[in-house]
Amino acid sequence: MLKSIEGNFDNPEVNDLLIKHFIELRAASPEGSAHVLDIPGLKVSSIKFWSLWEDEKLLGCGALKFLDKGHGEFKSIRVHDNFRNKGNGIKVIRYLIEEAKKLKIKRLSIETGSGKFFLPARKLFQKCNFKPCKPFAHYKEDINSIFLTKHINND
Repeated sequence: MLKSIEGNFDNPEVNDLLIKHFIELRAASPEGSAHVLDIPGLKVSSIKFWSLWEDEKLLGCGALKFLDKGHGEFKSIRVHDNFRNKGNGIKVIRYLIEEAKKLKIKRLSIETGSGKFFLPARKLFQKCNFKPCKPFAHYKEDINSIFLTKHINND
């Protein structure tokens, strides 16, 4: 059974997962093209963050940044190494989409890398029906970035 906790940055497991996420993404992104937020960046009021747990084990995490009325951006989506390659990325994304619907978000977008390291993330978002789009919010065209978006129903 999937359980979620909002915030929870002080949990050592959540903290470790996020730090690993930040280190890996910054290492895989060329200078000036890393858009990952650190923990203080995730704590701002325009972002909601959840850790997801299965049988008291940390499955993963993800955040939703409010860009404007009805438009949100996914940030810091990460599956714990113990749960990778088992279809859990889709569980995290589906959970975040359901939360976005509750918050009256109508469009979700994400920026991810264009390099080989980011290929699993791009495939996962395409599997969840995200489509390529132009840069949104503060982003600019960047050869190292891919921009994806999806319209969701709030029925």
